[in-house]
Amino acid sequence: MTPMPRPFFTPEHEAFRDQVRRFCENEIAPFHAEWEQAHGVPLSLWKKAGENGLLCCWLPESLGGPGADLLFDTIVAEELCRIGATGPGFNLHSMVVAPYIAHYGQPSVQQKVLPQMVSGDWVGAIAMTEPGAGSDLAGIRTRAERDGDDWVISGQKTFITNGQNAQVMVVAAKTDPALGARGVSMFVVTADMPGFSRGRNLHKIGQHAQDTAELFFDKVRVPADHLLGEVNQGFKYMMQELPQERLQISINCQARAEAAFEWT
Repeated sequence: MTPMPRPFFTPEHEAFRDQVRRFCENEIAPFHAEWEQAHGVPLSLWKKAGENGLLCCWLPESLGGPGADLLFDTIVAEELCRIGATGPGFNLHSMVVAPYIAHYGQPSVQQKVLPQMVSGDWVGAIAMTEPGAGSDLAGIRTRAERDGDDWVISGQKTFITNGQNAQVMVVAAKTDPALGARGVSMFVVTADMPGFSRGRNLHKIGQHAQDTAELFFDKVRVPADHLLGEVNQGFKYMMQELPQERLQISINCQARAEAAFEWT
């Protein structure tokens, strides 16, 4: 069955789709079963993806990106789903993590982090879920306290996608516990900061090729400019970014459903 053309994809988009499809078929599909057994993909794959322009396609050139649009990242998502890939987590990296930094980060942090995410040298993760708190932000126990020119973060996160490979993380932490969910702030933490460590690579009932980890923050000292936006505004930023995250999930579900239909 020939699918109906979708008019919002231009010839340039379709040429990019051909490139992404070749990448998925040559660099991912032959090794996917092995990666599902290992519960993760190698960092070298991220570097190859960066070299082929598959990461953070929507980022403007001023932030180190190619200056394309979000439909290019959508194509990457669709082609990964077309081959049934359960990893790598390119889409969370490009369409969820990078926007927080691009929209709310200080220029110093944007220039430090985003070009590395485009190249695939740094993998991005978003650290919100905790052992006792999932979607209920009021239950977050990770704390961030101001100490001079720094913030000091202590706590733990779990079920963090890209957690084993991540070099940069957007971390949600309580900066004013008395305010509940309204007392949450967001920070950019890099894996080289003293006090950061990783726990288990969690085995799940699905998404087997996706590394999903526990993360620990033991008095991690974070420079003040690594605060995203303003103090205690994390809940608002999450609500602003959530629609695109949900859009990305719906794209994945639709693409996987279409692939399953074609396989049958």
